[in-house]
Amino acid sequence: MFVVDDMMTRHPHTLSPDHTLDDAHRLMRAERFRHLPIVDDDERLLGLVTQRDVLSAQASSLGKTTNGDHQIHTPLSHFIERQLVTVDPGASLRAAALTMLERKIGCLPVVKHQRLVGIITDSDFVAIASTLLEIQEESEPVEEGE
Repeated sequence: MFVVDDMMTRHPHTLSPDHTLDDAHRLMRAERFRHLPIVDDDERLLGLVTQRDVLSAQASSLGKTTNGDHQIHTPLSHFIERQLVTVDPGASLRAAALTMLERKIGCLPVVKHQRLVGIITDSDFVAIASTLLEIQEESEPVEEGE
C-alpha cells in the first residue's frame, strides 16, 4: 500500500505569519505552485494561503483608489485558517485523495509531531493517475487491426 509519505513534496516552501500576501503571491508565481503553508519558527503549521486568497485580495484592491494599505499588503497572520485539514505521512494515498474530494480542497499539508513535513496536492494525484494509466496501457495486449 502506498502512503502519503511516498508521494508528498518534502520540505515545501513556507512563509511566516509576518510575511504579506504580496510575498506569498511573488513566491507562488516564481515557483509555480498554488498552495503555501504558513509556519512558525518551529515549523508548526499555522495556516495555508492559496492562489484563490491572492486573487481575491487583488480583485478587492482593484476597486480602491486611496493610498492606504491594500489587502495584498496584509500580513499572512490574517489569513490563517483555524479549521485546517491535514494528513499524517503514514496515511494511505487513497484516504488522502478521498479527504480532498470530500472536502473539495486542493492540497493537504502533511504534519508529523505537530510539524510540517510535506504537502500533497491535487497535482500529485494527477501525476499518480497518469503513471497508473501509462502502466495499464503498457500491460494491455494490442488487438489485431490496431
